[in-house]
Amino acid sequence: MKLDDFDICEDIKKIGYNVLNFKRITDSDALLLWDKAPLPFLGFLASAVKRSKSGNEVYYNRNFHVEPTNVCLFNCRFCSYKRGADSPDAWNYSLEEIETIVKERSKSYITEVHIVGGVHPQHTIEYYCEMIHRVKAIMPWVSIKAFTAIELAYMIEKAGISYEAGLLMLKESGMSAIPGGGAEIFNEDIRSKICPDKGDSKQWLKIHEVAHKLGITTNATILYGHIESVADRIDHLRRIRELQDLHSGFNAFIPLKYRNFGNSMSEIGEVSVIEDMKMMALSRIYLDNVPHIKAYWPMLGKNTTELLLTFGADDIDGTIDDSTKIYSMAGAEDQTPTMSVDELIGLVSKAGYVAVERDTFYNKINL
Repeated sequence: MKLDDFDICEDIKKIGYNVLNFKRITDSDALLLWDKAPLPFLGFLASAVKRSKSGNEVYYNRNFHVEPTNVCLFNCRFCSYKRGADSPDAWNYSLEEIETIVKERSKSYITEVHIVGGVHPQHTIEYYCEMIHRVKAIMPWVSIKAFTAIELAYMIEKAGISYEAGLLMLKESGMSAIPGGGAEIFNEDIRSKICPDKGDSKQWLKIHEVAHKLGITTNATILYGHIESVADRIDHLRRIRELQDLHSGFNAFIPLKYRNFGNSMSEIGEVSVIEDMKMMALSRIYLDNVPHIKAYWPMLGKNTTELLLTFGADDIDGTIDDSTKIYSMAGAEDQTPTMSVDELIGLVSKAGYVAVERDTFYNKINL
């Protein structure tokens, strides 16, 4: 299809021409696209942007998660993962237990270990450095992508050192990259209602900025579909785009859908798959300087992930191996999330794209 094949108003058509000619859209453009552009047109534009960045390829990797604890200092209203220390559903792994988890997977072709969990009030930065060191000792070839900005800020501030010094300690221990969790929504008024005692948006952005300056690449996320407005989502995207303009440290952006099971915001419900498609497309169109947009299949489900590959996503994450509980505890479709490489390739192929294995930094892997 061509842009002129769509029955759209002149304002939308003008924005479309700008997108196709690699001109940056404004916040008002983004809002107009959301409110007025037909869904197929959003998919058309997002797919065009995706092809300009990654052609016909969609990426996956071989990974698993280590979630050291679900005991957390904070009380985020959207969270279904946190448990109190005395809860029968709580866990807090020792370093030896984490070694066991890693050893069980050490003979596979894993290229990335993803470490995130609750902000445990007793854990120190030395504990996390030792954890990384032990994981690398067992699997020296893997990249370790570890800790949300909220976890990092807490452990570093608790140590009484600068963000730069703390991140360097973790990097020297073997941490290769940082995931994008904890961003939630940057609007502080909304943030005060859904995660009032968590760090603010400036803290999240500062941690990632310092990481980028140190050569540590990161991802970025948004939690959408709760009490925020579309304007709040666009404001969030703008702040990501502005930081990326400074240091180009973000590898990927991941729109994360609010899931409403087992938390204190359950009455809100969840947004539709149509809204998931619009959010994915808008992310790809707006974030012109972020290389990759990820459809995170354990959160979205396999069928929706396949659909979103036609709305700008060019990454679906990895094998997981039933190693994360964050979204299964919130009611996600896949309660034991795992996919084989063949299943990942099949999902991508069904959507009409070519599956490509990558490492943490989007280098292609040919086994």
